[in-house]
Amino acid sequence: MCGNNMSAPLPAIVPAARKATAAVIFLHGLGDTGHGWSEALAGIKSPHVKYICPHAPVMPVSLNMNMSMPSWFDITGLSPDSQEDEAGIKQAAENVKALIDQEVKNGIPSNRIILGGFSQGGALSLYTALTTHQKLAGVVALSCWLPLRASFPQGPISGVNKDIPVLQCHGDCDPLVPVMFGSLTVEKLKSMINPANVTFKTYSGMMHSSSLEEMMDVKQFIDKHLPPVD
Repeated sequence: MCGNNMSAPLPAIVPAARKATAAVIFLHGLGDTGHGWSEALAGIKSPHVKYICPHAPVMPVSLNMNMSMPSWFDITGLSPDSQEDEAGIKQAAENVKALIDQEVKNGIPSNRIILGGFSQGGALSLYTALTTHQKLAGVVALSCWLPLRASFPQGPISGVNKDIPVLQCHGDCDPLVPVMFGSLTVEKLKSMINPANVTFKTYSGMMHSSSLEEMMDVKQFIDKHLPPVD
């Protein structure tokens, strides 16, 4: 990743089985790396899709008593009124946009790229999709929220992604990012982009994690919005 930490290792990549004509960029959660998600995505892969799971830079995180860990931006708290790391979120979004640009240079148009993520990574994927000038194929937002939501104007956005398909998923027993944040985020998204393209799925008994059922829904969404072109 470019930006504030040039030493972040190269992303974990699941290459396409044949020529890559589409890509999924998936951002892990706080304290994690891209490796676990690259394995999960390898389990649902399509032959023409390349899956890119970057690793967040290591930084001190306020929420965890300033311990250093992989994090896309600083997190102070996990309640809707917690102070947010505006500069860090914006810088992280620029880094993700640079990653998208890199794939465009590699020959995959941005409208053949789905951006996704889990928890903090899902939050960053939503923020990036709503602020970028790159037209994307969709967003997969798992167990997350929309950061800097007050920075968006009321009503529909005017950018290239105003009709973007979004799959938002959440466990109804999530103790870290309550499902209520998920539903509030969905309501906000529906006021900003075409509400017909926003899907919210909840999973009974699931905590702050993923499940096979959820991964099957993710696969269905990716297959629908990134069909083979040849």
